[in-house]
Amino acid sequence: MNDPDPSTSEEELAEHILRAQKGDEGSFSVLYTRTQPRVLRYLRLLVGDDAEDVASEVWLQVARDLRGFSGDGPGFRGWTATIARNRAMDHLRRVRRRPSVPVEIDRLVSLVGAEDAFESTHSIDAAIRLIGMLPRDQAEAVLLRVVLDLDAESTARVLGKRSGAVRMATSRGLKRLAKILESTGEHRPPARVTRVTAGALEDRT
Repeated sequence: MNDPDPSTSEEELAEHILRAQKGDEGSFSVLYTRTQPRVLRYLRLLVGDDAEDVASEVWLQVARDLRGFSGDGPGFRGWTATIARNRAMDHLRRVRRRPSVPVEIDRLVSLVGAEDAFESTHSIDAAIRLIGMLPRDQAEAVLLRVVLDLDAESTARVLGKRSGAVRMATSRGLKRLAKILESTGEHRPPARVTRVTAGALEDRT
């Protein structure tokens, strides 16, 4: 599943934020369209099949509190991710279960069996399933850095951790992903993971 309207620049996104804060429904729709797929993938890691329900709560809060937000496109993604995580934790407390995404290894192998699997229309979903195999602290760090495109500082704020701890969790998570891929017989990591590893291990902020 590819993100809709990937051509929207960060500058245009910032303009849409300002317009949405003034009540422009079209601009709010752009914010939703650009951000919802990423938020939903993050929530699937945290609450599994309940992601859609939690996402609806997230966007209700975004709509309610948007006028008080101050920031640009990356800031909006970080703010939305924080809301998503808080709503997910509230949901988990209500249902009294731990966040998990069970993944059958046979299914995982079938997803990454082809060299171009991560370049297909299901590439991002396959990457999310891989990330779901990590310990939750590592999975969240990788997911926020990669899928929501947050820098280390923003990710640290979402998780309530130091940026150094986020970088360490991301690095360990990516190394663990590499071992998972190696154990499935993938001598060459899928392109998506290769790009992710290169970017994250450089500790770019």
